Amino acid sequence: MSRLTIQGLCAHHQQRQVLHQVSLQVLAGEVAVIVGPNGCGKSTLLRCIARLHKPSQGSVQIDGQDVWQLRPKQAAQHLALLPQSPQAPEGMTVSSLIRHGRHPHQGWFRQWSTDDERAVRAVMQATGVLELAQRPLEALSGGQRQRCWLAMALAQETPLLLLDEPTSMLDLGHQVEVLNLVKKLAADGRSIIIVLHDLIAAARHADRLIAMRDGRIVAAGNPRDIVTPMLVKQLYDVEADVLTAPSDGAPVVVPVSSRMQSGLGLASSMVADVCK
Repeated sequence: MSRLTIQGLCAHHQQRQVLHQVSLQVLAGEVAVIVGPNGCGKSTLLRCIARLHKPSQGSVQIDGQDVWQLRPKQAAQHLALLPQSPQAPEGMTVSSLIRHGRHPHQGWFRQWSTDDERAVRAVMQATGVLELAQRPLEALSGGQRQRCWLAMALAQETPLLLLDEPTSMLDLGHQVEVLNLVKKLAADGRSIIIVLHDLIAAARHADRLIAMRDGRIVAAGNPRDIVTPMLVKQLYDVEADVLTAPSDGAPVVVPVSSRMQSGLGLASSMVADVCK
């Protein structure tokens, strides 16, 4: 089990600073969900953790080890990333894709084993793609492909899993399945960081919600403690009511459209005038 610690992280795109002194900690067995408006730095933060975007300042450590000091194969044994729009060679089958997740565990003296086969079959069952094993990826729907990519990331069996919008191409049923699977993986001891646009889904499934705006963390903690109308306004410039889900107490954000309300009020006045 691993703990992720980020301290004073800054990052730039060309000359523009996109992360400003970001610090956070994610514990083993915890699901941390990053939310915020487009362009706030969510994906850049994930890429800095995954060694795909070099920070200009600060550190990213797993159990005290700086991830940027690890060799690529060592890093791949510590963390796995599912990016927003992954690409695979034409003609690749589902099973071939998912088997790639086991590459960090291979070596000169350790080739494909029964443990690798077990791991691949287990994640294919967990993500519901076992019956698709021999089909080419391009023959699948967007949602099916997304589940295959998730299975590949899970096959790495890393203590830290990074998911960038993993439910973006899934219907509601599969969204719930994937996020419930993520919770189960965390319960088994993994640390999981997810970027989500859906604030309601994030608030329901996160152990720790990380709210970002303009490259900074503006709030972090248990969703029940931090999701308020003020936070929604700060993040998205939207007025909202925050209700409590009767089933589990999770906060439910309901946007309030003042424009719609004023429009309905005007329409009601017009109807009243006509009926006089």
